[in-house]
Amino acid sequence: MSGDSAEDTGNAADAGGAPPAVLVVTGDAAESLEVLYPYQRLLEEGYTVHIAAPSRKKLRFVVHDFEEDYDTYTEKPGYTWPADLAFTEVDPGRYAALVLPGGRAPEYLRNDPELRKILKAFFDADKPVAQICHGPLLTAAAGGLAGRRVTAYPALEIDMQAAGAVFRDDEVVVDGTLVSSRAWPDHPGWMRAFLAVLRARAPLG
Repeated sequence: MSGDSAEDTGNAADAGGAPPAVLVVTGDAAESLEVLYPYQRLLEEGYTVHIAAPSRKKLRFVVHDFEEDYDTYTEKPGYTWPADLAFTEVDPGRYAALVLPGGRAPEYLRNDPELRKILKAFFDADKPVAQICHGPLLTAAAGGLAGRRVTAYPALEIDMQAAGAVFRDDEVVVDGTLVSSRAWPDHPGWMRAFLAVLRARAPLG
């Protein structure tokens, strides 16, 4: 049910005519909507999309909701979805852009040295990166936020400032090729802004 096989597609310049590929990095306890909304929206647009995780397996997502008189988000079981490839199998050069969903997954994924190498490759190449909610914990761990303007889940304001970023509590913040949003209620603005960047950097057809 995932995008075209990771073995079958190339990057934005694939001579065989394959559409540009976008990489989603995530893991267990990622927020269901924050993985599946960009995944399906990018497929709908015509891009190839692969999901990478610490290992190839069926991932178990969660649902984070915002309920009245509750001081933080609540968590419930979410969807399951297969990872297309492990972090150790990722060749960043084959991908035109990167998506970093939130949920609890970024809290432990940021400690993965293979993932940090992937993130650094995307930032070094100035490729489009979409991050949301707790996803910016990953870019912070990779040293990619110094001097950048970002938003994130509002509770991460101090973390973003500690990483050298300028935090804005806005629906979407675009800083060059880096597109940030706060949480899944911001999805329409997030994907609208990210697709504008992506279409310019990795056009279809």
